[in-house]
Amino acid sequence: MSVAKHIELTADSSTSFEDAVKKGITKAGETVDNITAAWIQGQQALVENGKITTYRVQLKVTFVLK
Repeated sequence: MSVAKHIELTADSSTSFEDAVKKGITKAGETVDNITAAWIQGQQALVENGKITTYRVQLKVTFVLK
C-alpha cells in the first residue's frame, strides 16, 4: 500500500511559466523524495511598464511517503 501527500508552493521565473514549474519542482526535490506529479493551480504574470517581468505559478506537488 502506498500513501501520497502533497505540498503547495509558488515558484517564479523571469523566462516563462514552464520554467517556473521546472524551478518549483527542482527546488521541492531538494528536500522531498518520490515526487510523482505536479498540478498547476494557477498562473500569474507580473507586469511593469507594460512588460511581463515575472511568470509565477502556484503548484501542488505530490509525493509518495516511504
